[in-house]
Amino acid sequence: MLRFGLFGTGHWAAETHAAALAAHPRAELAGVWGRDPERAGALAARYGVPAHDDVDALIDAVDAIAVALPPDVQADIAVRAATAGRHLLLEKPLALSLPDADRVVAAAEGSGVASVVFFTQRFHPAVAGFLTSAAAAGGWRHARVTMFASIFQPGHRYGESAWRRERGALWDVGPHALSVVLPVLGRVTRVSATDGPRGLAHLLLTHDAGATSALSLTLDAPPAMTIQETVFFGDDGAQALPRVERAPLVAFGAALDQLLAEVDAGARDHRCDVRFGREVVAVLAAAETARAQARAVDV
Repeated sequence: MLRFGLFGTGHWAAETHAAALAAHPRAELAGVWGRDPERAGALAARYGVPAHDDVDALIDAVDAIAVALPPDVQADIAVRAATAGRHLLLEKPLALSLPDADRVVAAAEGSGVASVVFFTQRFHPAVAGFLTSAAAAGGWRHARVTMFASIFQPGHRYGESAWRRERGALWDVGPHALSVVLPVLGRVTRVSATDGPRGLAHLLLTHDAGATSALSLTLDAPPAMTIQETVFFGDDGAQALPRVERAPLVAFGAALDQLLAEVDAGARDHRCDVRFGREVVAVLAAAETARAQARAVDV
């Protein structure tokens, strides 16, 4: 049984992280910390666990941490937890800057802890199977990803998220897009980016084997224009990433299973570990520079 400390008190923390941890046969939700002590107390009471008012006290009380906080807050907590020898189950993006992502990787590697970054789609069996098969087949020349979300409608649970409003789709849904493109086309070597209306970010990526990908992302699409689609183009035609039911509890349960397997085996090579999270942040940071300076940027 692995004891987890949960950092975060919002909807995603309560309804995905906490619920999945409480239901898992080999995980124990052992405590909660949040930036709002009242909300931390309410969430902890809901699951019958202690609320902590000190980050390090909760880290000291557990074997692993799960984080559902803004990425800049997550990075600092992840460094403290990894340095203390606690395993990491983190959210995307890993951090909001490459130096912060590097600090997390260095701490995890330095202490030898297991890590998984929860890119939701990557933990759906149909998506994982497709990506494995596509990567093995090879021959891909291009990918096109369109992710048009609409979170700024009245009542949307993430519409008031300060970091999403500041950083936009590039940093919120961009990690999801990259998480399915990189396993098939390989590392990104060069990035161009430009803006469009309604918060659109358009990225053109060159990958290390010469393939390209085009990503179009927004959080502010008109509701009738929302879509999520990924298509790969290769020697044998086009193939679309399978559409899957969102089912975040199932996906998070799979992420828990895989972190536990890493811990059991003493392995530190999960396909979505903090090193992969850092790779994604490097592309996003390059895209941010490319967009601001209207030039292509090497990664």
